[in-house]
Amino acid sequence: MDKAKPCLTPMSTSLPLSKFAGITFHDPSLYQSIVGGLQYLSFTRLDIAFAIHKVSKFMHNPMEMNWAAVKRILRYLKHIISHSLLIQPTANVTLQTFSDAYWASDPDDRRSVVPIVSTKSEYKALANAAAELQWIKSVLTDLGIPSEHSPILWYDNIGATYLTSNPIFHACTKHIEIDFHYVRDQVLHGQLIVRFISSKHQYADALTKPLPSVRFHTLRDNLKVRSLPFRLQGRVEEQVKEKEHAATTTKSAGT
Repeated sequence: MDKAKPCLTPMSTSLPLSKFAGITFHDPSLYQSIVGGLQYLSFTRLDIAFAIHKVSKFMHNPMEMNWAAVKRILRYLKHIISHSLLIQPTANVTLQTFSDAYWASDPDDRRSVVPIVSTKSEYKALANAAAELQWIKSVLTDLGIPSEHSPILWYDNIGATYLTSNPIFHACTKHIEIDFHYVRDQVLHGQLIVRFISSKHQYADALTKPLPSVRFHTLRDNLKVRSLPFRLQGRVEEQVKEKEHAATTTKSAGT
């Protein structure tokens, strides 16, 4: 893939992936090997996390269209190979989380990334994010990095946001009682602040759905996935030159 044409985004917005459509890929082990490696890379490349999540669903029996999606990810990585997660020091730690649910996004079973339906799906995503946020807060506290302020959870669904602070809505949503009480208790005790954010500024979109290039690039920057300063790239370029020189030397010796 080193000679392949670069790609601006890791995933197409117009080609839903399926486990039934098309022809079975001839080399499943190759597919599994590459996707397995990309799963490790996604720890520091949040911009490919959703794309990797999607192609990982077809590990047992990949189709040609799934393989094409994997190659697109590789083409995208080639385009911005110098990018990575940039972590910078700050004086005060304030935890902020962006949560979202992509409802009925799977063409095979009509499940969303956070399964269930409508408001329940949205609130389930909110509760999951709240639990993850409290876990991160406890880890930072154990490391001696306590947060001076209550964590903020941003969400772009008005109905789910209202549920966290208005008990009147509870009568209509008894099917999500456990999640409601968990988030509601945290809000009442000042352990969590839930705020509404417009979909335009919802950073979690990059982690829940394929996006057009302009919006994807904006959210990628907001996720702190950026081109690192040269001093932080280690000896990557030097190692590439060393390999090219070694290959040239070997070729000359063989001749």
